[in-house]
Amino acid sequence: MDKKNRNLKDWFSEQPECGFKAETLSELTQAKLIELARIVRGDILTMTTVAASGHPGGPLSSADIYATVFCLANIHPTRINDPLRDRIIISHGHTSAGCYAVLGRLGFFDIEDALAHFRRCGSIFEGHVEREVPGCEWTTGNLGQGLSAGCGFSLAAKIQHEKYHVFVLMSDAEQAKGQVAEAQRFAKHHKLNNITCMIDYNEIQISGSIHDVMHVNIAKNYESDGWNVLEVNGHNFTELYGALRTSLEDSRGPSVIICHTSIGKGVSFMEEAREHYHGRPLKEDEYARAFEELGLENKLAHFKTQREQTAPKEAPPRKFQRAIHIETGQPLTYGLDQKLGNRDAFGKALEDIAKLNKDKANTNPIIALDCDLKESVRTHLFEHIAPEWFVEGGVQEHNTVTIAGVASVEGILTFFADFGVFGIDEVYNQQRLNAINHTNLKTVITHSGINVGQDGKTHHCIDYLGLAKNLPGFKVIVPADPNQTDRALRYVSRVAGNFLIVTGRGKNPVIPDQDNNPLFGDNYAFTYGVVDIVRDGDKGVIMTYGASLFEALQAWEKMEGEGISFALWNISAPLALQKEDVEKAIFKGPIITFEDHLIHSGLGSIVGELIAATGMGTIFRKIGVADFAPSGSTAELYCEMGINAESLVNEARRIVNSM
Repeated sequence: MDKKNRNLKDWFSEQPECGFKAETLSELTQAKLIELARIVRGDILTMTTVAASGHPGGPLSSADIYATVFCLANIHPTRINDPLRDRIIISHGHTSAGCYAVLGRLGFFDIEDALAHFRRCGSIFEGHVEREVPGCEWTTGNLGQGLSAGCGFSLAAKIQHEKYHVFVLMSDAEQAKGQVAEAQRFAKHHKLNNITCMIDYNEIQISGSIHDVMHVNIAKNYESDGWNVLEVNGHNFTELYGALRTSLEDSRGPSVIICHTSIGKGVSFMEEAREHYHGRPLKEDEYARAFEELGLENKLAHFKTQREQTAPKEAPPRKFQRAIHIETGQPLTYGLDQKLGNRDAFGKALEDIAKLNKDKANTNPIIALDCDLKESVRTHLFEHIAPEWFVEGGVQEHNTVTIAGVASVEGILTFFADFGVFGIDEVYNQQRLNAINHTNLKTVITHSGINVGQDGKTHHCIDYLGLAKNLPGFKVIVPADPNQTDRALRYVSRVAGNFLIVTGRGKNPVIPDQDNNPLFGDNYAFTYGVVDIVRDGDKGVIMTYGASLFEALQAWEKMEGEGISFALWNISAPLALQKEDVEKAIFKGPIITFEDHLIHSGLGSIVGELIAATGMGTIFRKIGVADFAPSGSTAELYCEMGINAESLVNEARRIVNSM
């Protein structure tokens, strides 16, 4: 590599024209961008060929876009966590080699590590854009989510009154995704005028022409949703610069720049073959021909040796979340004579937290995102207190939950509330990407279980535990009554991490202790993972949670009258149940799990796995929902599906009689 190429990493210190203030692109800057793009194209081919894996065609068509944006945006390798930096999101994550090449050449990390260890186990330079890489803002790969992520960063800037710009780089094929249209509408509706979307319009996707695979009128779609639309030659730096500068100055709305490009740009045989090289790396002879065309030194053997003989460098720790400081206040305590839904208790607790923090300068913003269900999920109480912090996403769950995830890492306490089937089932993929991105989201789902009643099986969320336990890092809380709900909400507000709080639809009686005071009242403090001993007994243990606790308590009282002395445990955090907890239960005798959840993937399956892990034997029974339930009142459905108090009593009798 010659001296001029090595010094590209000094771009930020040497470049006087950094940014978009000049009316036109100077010849010096254009020359540097052309040279950087040439080297980046070589790096893309080196990474994918050394790895014998990856997508070379798309990154080559995006290379000039990458070079322009990353060089001229307000970013710097020494300020990767600067709150006022511009945000650059790569939506077409399969073009990661291009992203890594530009960032490496600009000094964000040692480019040789990426060249040698791209897509290698143990390397941060994974196959799709990863947030662990310095300079990467959001892990992507699931096409169609990048624009929503951009909306999340833009919304965070608006709420926190921070002036930075958001650039979203996308592919043309992903414009067919419904989530992209959701994000388009959201950006215009919420006046997110600090977003510029750049679409690499090479007209090729993995199966061929985008026009043959699925027709999308990209320009008209953006125009119809109120975006400013510009079209340029995506390989002409003067046009790219001019369009970007126009988009930054135009305050009428968000802007999209459709960049007409050629897949495989810079290598003639790749441009001619088109989709053939979308996802296929070059063979060594092809690599040699390509490097000859690019006028670059062929060091393929060197980097293959590096890959074989050296380990990837240990990645420096990244700061994934900005700190949050808020006041959570004192819990509200509901008496035994009060009967309200856990969703009501959530809404009142959130309202209280908003009151405490709204006008205090030393606290962070708090937002609640809704999908046209604010009265049903009770976030309207929050909206009345802090309308500027309430975000209406419309009936667009996929977009909204991605925006919520992004906002949660930007120093904003973020709540996303929705019905269970929409807040976890429908957006599982988006919640999965939130988990991968180390978000700090507080998701509250209401209308969960067959407790929902007459709405019927399409709205009975009976699989939330099964889904959530497949999301590493997600913690689940299913509070038993309004008092526990209030305390759980305040707990998650001050503890970092992704939490899912689950409530039903109906009213929840306040659970009494044995002295007939609220069990989760003034002397109770919620701690994640702690098992609540609701009632004691020495002949076995009933484990339950949520609204099922009240049914189980009714059963326990009947069983006590018959001399069937089981302990009653409330497992408010089912995913946190430990083997040691189950061992204690085994010493008491038989174990029964009792839940308003699918029997195949709920508390019963968790307890069963833990019993097996102990290596100890015991009688074990699971009572839960075996199939989708019809419409009906909660009482009717509990009886029909066998999860009412009487069903629990009958199972306990059978166990006792068999012993």
